[in-house]
Amino acid sequence: MSENNKIKKRYDRVAPVYDSLEYLMEKGKMGDWRQNLWQRVEDKIDKDNMRLLEAGIGSGKNIEYYPDNIEIYAIDFSPKMIQEAEKKAKKYNREVKLLEMDIQDLNFEDNNFDLIVTSCVFCSVPDPVKGLKELKRVLKKDGRIIMLEHMRSQNELVGKLMDLFNWVSLYTWGANINRKTIENIEKAGLKLVEVNDLMSDIVKEIELKK
Repeated sequence: MSENNKIKKRYDRVAPVYDSLEYLMEKGKMGDWRQNLWQRVEDKIDKDNMRLLEAGIGSGKNIEYYPDNIEIYAIDFSPKMIQEAEKKAKKYNREVKLLEMDIQDLNFEDNNFDLIVTSCVFCSVPDPVKGLKELKRVLKKDGRIIMLEHMRSQNELVGKLMDLFNWVSLYTWGANINRKTIENIEKAGLKLVEVNDLMSDIVKEIELKK
C-alpha cells in the first residue's frame, strides 16, 4: 500500500471523531489562531471575483470563518473528512466547492487562485515539498499563501523529543510533529513574506508568495 493510501485510511478512520479528539485544543489557543488566520485572509480581499483555495480542509473547522462574496474551493484527500466538512458547510450556510483531491497532484490550472489557505496540513502530506510546489503552481503571480502550521522546534532538546515521539501521532492518524516546514517552503521555491511565532517556534502563521 502506498504512503498516500496509508495516511488517507488513517484520516478516514478518525474522521467521525476527529473534532472530539481536538475539542480542548480548539477551545484553547487553536480557535483564536484560526480566527486570526481568517482575519488576515479578509484583509487580503481587495477586489471582486477573487478565488480562494483551502488546501486540506479536513473536517471543515475553518468553514465558519469563510469570508462572504468570494469564490471558495476546498480539497482533501480523505473522502470521510469531506463528508464531515459537507455537514459544516450546511450548518454555517457557506457556499464552497468541496472536492476530493490530493494536494500533491492538484487538478487545477496554473495561476488559478488569488489566495490559498492551509491549517495544520503539511504535517500529513507524504511529500510536503511536492505539495508546496503544487500550491505554487496554482497560485496567481500576485497571489498569497497563508498558513497556520506546526513544525519541529529548532531547540535541540525539544526537537529531539519531537523526533522521538513522532511515531505516536503518525501511526494514530498520519500526522508528523517533526516536519521542517520552513525548510520545505524554501525547497519548493516559495518566498517568505512574513512569519509569526504563535507557540514558541512550533506553531507559526506564515505568509508566502511566488
